[in-house]
Amino acid sequence: MIYTVECSFADPHTETEWNEFYSLDKLPALISVSGFHTSQRFRALTGGCPVYLALHSINGLDILTGEEYRQKGGGNFSRWQQHITDWHRNLYDGIERAPAVGSTEYLVLSAKGPEPLHDLGLTPFAMRAVAMEKLPEHRWLAKGARDIFPNIGHLPDDIHVYAPMTPQLTSGDDAASASAR
Repeated sequence: MIYTVECSFADPHTETEWNEFYSLDKLPALISVSGFHTSQRFRALTGGCPVYLALHSINGLDILTGEEYRQKGGGNFSRWQQHITDWHRNLYDGIERAPAVGSTEYLVLSAKGPEPLHDLGLTPFAMRAVAMEKLPEHRWLAKGARDIFPNIGHLPDDIHVYAPMTPQLTSGDDAASASAR
């Protein structure tokens, strides 16, 4: 399942420090939680959506309600909470693992359907919200090379393009099983 966390940050004076905390402390803490398989952060390049997006591949909702998540990854936000705005969390099924998006690629999301992504030459994956806010109920996710987006400002309003802020982190269990193959 894919766990999404989206938000904006309202204090430009501490935003760099917050991003360092989230990328260097929070993501590694999250990926250490049993049942988390991948984690990656993104910054929106288009408007109409929160500035930041984190995608996590997890086993299911019970991971997010468990004690290990509360101890290792669910908190630690108190210092930043007052500046976090437009915060949304969702759990989607339809994709087992989030794709790793490299530094020469973009992540692209649409809530209107797969057609806008097909029109860009991308291969969309369908996701359906099953827990938390459940909005948008359906989303399509794709990744593509940056060079297919020469003018991001002229994309349809329902397409949101994100640049990776971090490489995709994988859990120790996933790294061990990948190297065993």
